[in-house]
Amino acid sequence: MNFSRALLAGVLAFTAASGVLAQSGDYPSKPVTLVTPFAAGSGPDAVLRLVSDKLSRLWNQRVVIDNRPGGGGFIAIDQARRAAPDGYTLLQLDSEHVAALPHLYKSRNFVTLQHFDPVASLFRTPFFVAVGTDSKWKNMSDLIAAAKANPDGIVYGSWGVGSPGHLGAQQLEALTGIRMRHAPYREVSQLYSNVGTGEVPWAFASIPSSQGIYKAGKLRYIAVAAARRIPQMPEVPTMAEAGGPASLEVNSFVSLLAPKGVPAAIKAKINADVAKVIADPEIRARFDTFAFEPLAWSPEEIERNAEAKSKVYGELVRRGNISLE
Repeated sequence: MNFSRALLAGVLAFTAASGVLAQSGDYPSKPVTLVTPFAAGSGPDAVLRLVSDKLSRLWNQRVVIDNRPGGGGFIAIDQARRAAPDGYTLLQLDSEHVAALPHLYKSRNFVTLQHFDPVASLFRTPFFVAVGTDSKWKNMSDLIAAAKANPDGIVYGSWGVGSPGHLGAQQLEALTGIRMRHAPYREVSQLYSNVGTGEVPWAFASIPSSQGIYKAGKLRYIAVAAARRIPQMPEVPTMAEAGGPASLEVNSFVSLLAPKGVPAAIKAKINADVAKVIADPEIRARFDTFAFEPLAWSPEEIERNAEAKSKVYGELVRRGNISLE
């Protein structure tokens, strides 16, 4: 009797495993939709379109981009949450949607990784400290000294409450004991135009978002908030080299997630295929123009990095009493 039960259990396990393997072997057998909270034409959208084109060729299936910006990311998130957990709807999010959003919208009681599983990583972007070309500040020591001499008198801009530019400045305050005022902008282009004219003394900036103003000669980067210099901007010193706190690293990583319940074999296939696409020389060359660092993390690595950011963001949100509700 025990032998019969063991045999039956083995047959059932084999059948289940075979079914999952068959699912992954057939995947994808129809078009795949990539939902994103980023607007068409943005850096993450441009990357997603490159990746989707390569994936469609690899899979011999259409890969459709569904842009759903707005609502702090919840419009795209809600759209993806309604999808079946079969791997045919994936969601592109940055690390702030995953790690900061639960702290910024407390009353929603929404924890991103309770509803979605990380599937594949795409890239990480560093952030530079940008000032106007005519600014008297030559390095972070100058900026910090000015803020210490004028508490709450120095203004910094960002592309929104809870953005890496906002939370990164909050972290700078916490590490140095300075106090500044935050000016959130709706239009990123307007933010860096105002930094260029000196109307806003400084802001964190990625290369894609600020290159237009930089190439026009109106911006300078006085530091990159990273442990190492960025190959695309080797002349820009690190935060520590510029006189800022060595532990301050401001970056954002972008990943693909799936509604919970997608079979493990399908998630593994997506992860492997996205990693293969990210390694394509054409995509690597495009990443270089943005100073995006290609990532090939496992789902577990994505989750670990998100949890580390969540811990930092949670402390900063509490310290600054920041809310988007």
